[in-house]
Amino acid sequence: MKTIGLLGGMSWESTAEYYRLLNQLTRERLGGLHSSKCVLYSVDFAEIERLQAEGRWEQAGEMLAEAARALESAGADMLLLCTNTMHKVADQVSAAVNVPLLHLADTTADAVRTGGLRHVGLLGTAFTMEQDFYRGRLEGHGLDVLVPDAAGRGTVHRVIYEELCLGIVREESRKSFQAVINQLVDAGAEGIVLGCTEIELLIQPEHSPVPLFPTTRLHAEAAVTHALADAP
Repeated sequence: MKTIGLLGGMSWESTAEYYRLLNQLTRERLGGLHSSKCVLYSVDFAEIERLQAEGRWEQAGEMLAEAARALESAGADMLLLCTNTMHKVADQVSAAVNVPLLHLADTTADAVRTGGLRHVGLLGTAFTMEQDFYRGRLEGHGLDVLVPDAAGRGTVHRVIYEELCLGIVREESRKSFQAVINQLVDAGAEGIVLGCTEIELLIQPEHSPVPLFPTTRLHAEAAVTHALADAP
């Protein structure tokens, strides 16, 4: 079993979900008392969020690159950047180490294509929805990506940072997300990418009229498959 390196803390709420899923999936596949071999570097999200807000992405990338090097030194055979938004600096992080970084958008796109879909709605932080680093990666896999209108993007971004990253799950916010999802479906979305690792704390399959693609779970599944590739 390979050792999975988790570059987390952005937020720790979703990183905890990563840890749970990795261990649960490993036990399901191997049985008994098996659990995932992993190491975790959890950053101070307040520092990263400040750099995001100030547009200082290169500095944020160097912070994460330093953490990635620490994970490699601790024995990680692969890396998971446990946040969609910070995949904006994925290339910078990947270049800092000699082990593979499993790109979250790639695992998500693979799942969408396996599901036979092409037109998907994307929910995430404003950075993820509005900038090209994530949408462009999905589109590079042949997907047609729709995002909410300005009001919808504002709602989704606010709930992520002011509620979900703080562990707050409100029914009112769930209904707001459902309204945004319905608007995307009306615009032609055949499925919805939950492109922020915290959204899965709020939205489950029963809350959407079309298939959901939960990026945290999909990322964890891909990591466990990779970690167990050579297992007997």
